[in-house]
Amino acid sequence: MEKFSLLLSLSVCSVFLACSKPEKSETPDKPNIILIMTDDQGYGDFGFTGNRHVKTPVLDELAANSILFNSFYVSPVCAPTRASLMTGRQSLRTGIRDTYNGGAIMHTDEVTIAEFLKKANYTTGIFGKWHLGDNYPSRPMDQGFDESLIHLSGGMGQVGDITTYFKGDSSYFNPILWQNGKQKAFEGYCSDIFATEAMNFIKQNKANPFFCYLAFNAPHTPLQLPQKYYDMYKDIDPSEGFKDVDNLPEMTERDKEDARKVYGMVSNIDDNIGKLLTQLEELGIAENTILIFMTDNGPQQKRFTGGMRGRKTMVYRGGVRVPMMLRYPQKYPEAKSINVTATHMDILPTLAAICNLELPKDRELDGHSLLPLLEGKEVSWADRPLFFSWARRYPELYNNVALQMGDYRLVGMTDFDAEMTDFELYNINSDPGEEVNLNVEQKEVARTLKKEFDKQYHSLISSVHLVNQPPIVVGAEQENPIILNRNDAGGERGIWAQEEVYGKWRVSVNEGKYKAVFKFIKPVSSGTMYLEVGSKVFKKVFEGENLERVEMNSIKLSQGTCDLIPFYVSAGKRIFPFYVEMERLQN
Repeated sequence: MEKFSLLLSLSVCSVFLACSKPEKSETPDKPNIILIMTDDQGYGDFGFTGNRHVKTPVLDELAANSILFNSFYVSPVCAPTRASLMTGRQSLRTGIRDTYNGGAIMHTDEVTIAEFLKKANYTTGIFGKWHLGDNYPSRPMDQGFDESLIHLSGGMGQVGDITTYFKGDSSYFNPILWQNGKQKAFEGYCSDIFATEAMNFIKQNKANPFFCYLAFNAPHTPLQLPQKYYDMYKDIDPSEGFKDVDNLPEMTERDKEDARKVYGMVSNIDDNIGKLLTQLEELGIAENTILIFMTDNGPQQKRFTGGMRGRKTMVYRGGVRVPMMLRYPQKYPEAKSINVTATHMDILPTLAAICNLELPKDRELDGHSLLPLLEGKEVSWADRPLFFSWARRYPELYNNVALQMGDYRLVGMTDFDAEMTDFELYNINSDPGEEVNLNVEQKEVARTLKKEFDKQYHSLISSVHLVNQPPIVVGAEQENPIILNRNDAGGERGIWAQEEVYGKWRVSVNEGKYKAVFKFIKPVSSGTMYLEVGSKVFKKVFEGENLERVEMNSIKLSQGTCDLIPFYVSAGKRIFPFYVEMERLQN
């Protein structure tokens, strides 16, 4: 269901969103840049996109006073979207292929927005979710950010975020976060913390150009929120009031309760963005600040999606279409809507064009500058092909894949050797909900899109950074000791919090003597610890009960890239540690 046509009729009354025309003066070459992204907030989780329950007054007004992109696409899941956003490239080119399983480590040869702007004398900061590598040289502080306050892995309370995982139902409150690579305890709710620290960064750097990346981890699971925000929705039925909407999923009581919590988390984010916008006005920098808001993929749970089919992880539009708005009052004082298709890969080249900065010439960028659209010009790439895929490990040929060109989308939910008739073809202009398969009626269109899909697929899966996945560096001066977490562990498909599972880390080892500490999900009893590092195997017997961790000392390792494989054998079980801490000792 398309609601964007209603936006320009929304009232413009908020002081912090006042978009008065700037005085006649030359627009500065280096505007401040604030990029805000939320996590798992779908297209339908806003008032301005037709949701009759969720309260997002700040974002509704921001949409009404911004340049709104009505046909904006991202990847089906978190890390791939973030890689493309940061680099302007297809995520598979960057080495990002998954959200965990060792597939969420971006290659360090990639140039991020932060690195790009830092060279132009911007001060850069990230607050929230990174999800592109937790160890040197893949951390935000290694990839162009001067200030970094993040949680680890794909989310707080997840196995990779070792400081919040064991907090369970309270992981979003009073967390231990990672500030510039060091653990630091904070008080309060995570979204409030990230927003407050972002505002502190903005205030401290108001006199010079800055880039602030505020990447909320909400409303991603676990669905935890302050009581007052839950109380806003505790009595609603999220399934009611949408009788005229297609593709509204049937919601169980669990689904409805999840939606109430999500809406509360979204309202908290809305309040925090309101505070940030107020601050920009008070500091007198709102006019010369580019503010971009978007989300990273569709909703994880069943709820209103604006009439689109699918949700997070799916290549249908409900999983990959999100709102994106850009506000830059000093240069673009008038609000408007743009219907030309755009993507997350366009953000970096767009910022480069607005700021008059030269793009890297030593790599292929998949994104396009949106500057012509901002200036009301026509473009020749309106029907460019967009490739979508997602699977554990690597893309699966013809399963959960899509190719979109203009009004048409070819979707593959089939086998690698499928016949042409097994694919789905949709005209999203006449059928935005992807309900009527036109494959039989329009065979030539389907063949054309499949040919383009095959071309893109074979190009992307042979990308050098995907074929040669980046290893984690062990024993570097920049991060010693180093913690290898479950999010970045490979091995069995779907490795998560299991005990009896085969796991490993791909590492690049600096020669030296090491101490290794192995932490377990549950305490272990007497047994034998094994550590395989390339061709070397280290073994040590431990006696006792309720051992939460064991240590190995004086481990001599040689220089090289290899697999690091730890496991503990006890009472007939082969147990994979929850994490491994490796410290290179002074010789």
